[in-house]
Amino acid sequence: MATADHAAINVLTGYRPKTTAECVDIERVRALIEAGAPWDRSNSLHITASALIVHPDSGRVLLRWHPRHETWLLVGGHADPGENDPLAIALREGREETALPDLAPWPDAEVRHLVIVPVPANSREPAHEHADMRFVLATSAPEAVRPENPDAPLLWLTPDEARMATTEANILDTLSRVEPLLVR
Repeated sequence: MATADHAAINVLTGYRPKTTAECVDIERVRALIEAGAPWDRSNSLHITASALIVHPDSGRVLLRWHPRHETWLLVGGHADPGENDPLAIALREGREETALPDLAPWPDAEVRHLVIVPVPANSREPAHEHADMRFVLATSAPEAVRPENPDAPLLWLTPDEARMATTEANILDTLSRVEPLLVR
């Protein structure tokens, strides 16, 4: 295993899957890391990192419209060249996609969900899969949110509203894992 990929393995250490499907996904990700280059987008399965951004004081969550998928999703995405720390990638992507300057892991830096999601083919790339490592990031300044472009609006929603807004089962699963953390 490449030394640079220890950050990804460390994220999985101590993580407890909630379902049988998630156990299978984790084993696939471990094998991907062992094989080398788990972040390489040319692999049909590669790691991505995302986050559910929350405003703990109001109990709201932030979703981002994804024009390609035509649904509300989490912020996040691919590693840039040289990146290999899933949490750092989720933080960078979160800042880029929301302009929130104070994002921080919340209530801790633990991965909250690992899921392998299919990505359909388009004119630029074949169908593939993302092994998405999901975190929770918090802001104390939700009013500072700004979308990175007009085609990717952002919405602050209650968890109930977020469940109604998205059609993606894997996003609903992430919401169900994070909502108990927001209960005050």
